[in-house]
Amino acid sequence: MTSPLLTRPGAVDDTGPDAGVAWHYGDPTAEQRALAAGRAVADQSHLGVVTVTGPDRLTWLNSISTQELAALEPGVSTETMILSPQGRIEHVAGVIDDGETAWLITETAPGLAAHLDRMRFTLRVEVADATAEWAALGEAIAAPAAAGEPVTWVDPWPHLAPGGTTYAPAGVEHPGTARAWRLVLVPRAELDAHVNARLESGWMLVGTWATEAARIAAYRPRAIRDVDDVTLPHELDWLRTAVHLHKGCYRGQETVAKVHNVGRPPRRLTLLHLDGSGHALPEPGAPVMLGTGDDAKQAGHITSVARHHELGPVALAMIKRSTDPSATLTVPTEGGDMPANQEIIVNAEGFSADRPPKPGPTAKGLLMGKGCAADGGDIPA
Repeated sequence: MTSPLLTRPGAVDDTGPDAGVAWHYGDPTAEQRALAAGRAVADQSHLGVVTVTGPDRLTWLNSISTQELAALEPGVSTETMILSPQGRIEHVAGVIDDGETAWLITETAPGLAAHLDRMRFTLRVEVADATAEWAALGEAIAAPAAAGEPVTWVDPWPHLAPGGTTYAPAGVEHPGTARAWRLVLVPRAELDAHVNARLESGWMLVGTWATEAARIAAYRPRAIRDVDDVTLPHELDWLRTAVHLHKGCYRGQETVAKVHNVGRPPRRLTLLHLDGSGHALPEPGAPVMLGTGDDAKQAGHITSVARHHELGPVALAMIKRSTDPSATLTVPTEGGDMPANQEIIVNAEGFSADRPPKPGPTAKGLLMGKGCAADGGDIPA
């Protein structure tokens, strides 16, 4: 869908997965500063909205996804994943329930709605792709909706949710704690009016350049950018907010347990500080190289990239876990190799903060998650 806000003065259409909304409105630096100051609204109407209604909705969603949702209170925000039997990420959704409807905000609405519909069986639930009726507006606010306000999902990142864990280096303050973010759901036909009300209060309309730069600086993974066909939640430090390690069985649970308890993720997400002496930025998918000349080997690839108003050019990259965290990497560009310094998101040891001690023969089967009939995954190499 093409947003009506693209007709606003200065709007420049974004491309790729963000096509249809504005990349910026003529002043990207001012837009980033307004967002950081908490006085900006961002068009996020390209996101999808899936609704689940019926008395069994939360217990049902709990049984097929990674998060503990059975007792989710109205107005409380969380996020969950649908995994493959091998534990790979297939769908990610922000979840909030209003007491009658579970609202799932996602970048894969058609596929997620189709998957959920196939899993209904005889339960009392109804699934609908409501993207055509509802649109999201982003705000740099951490507060939930007040009484009478629209349904609002508050991003839980990077706070450790009950049942979650982290692969971040110990003793390092997470930069994401400084990023406030929420998505307000409004009727799509009223998108212009809701934006105008915010602009009249002195806010600024900002594009995806601003929101992506803030997201990358906060280490915040995004499914459509940072996930590929083999991505495990552990590789992105996404067990913080989207995976409950102690809930019941769900598809992919065995692999999640194996990697956490007795294995190590094969790759790790890292932040790259790119050399800002040039004007060009690498594209997502660009290789990240370790070493120089004939000895250079590919360590991974860029997943997200932006020019931050304070940090300069930054990127998220998925690289081999064993890559030396102190190594200077390079990203080939048309203007030559661009040096890139790492800022660690997922530690190179591959152990979480609460990894259990080495199991004995009796405990090993329990730690590896055996007994989940929905599963069938195996530990990755």
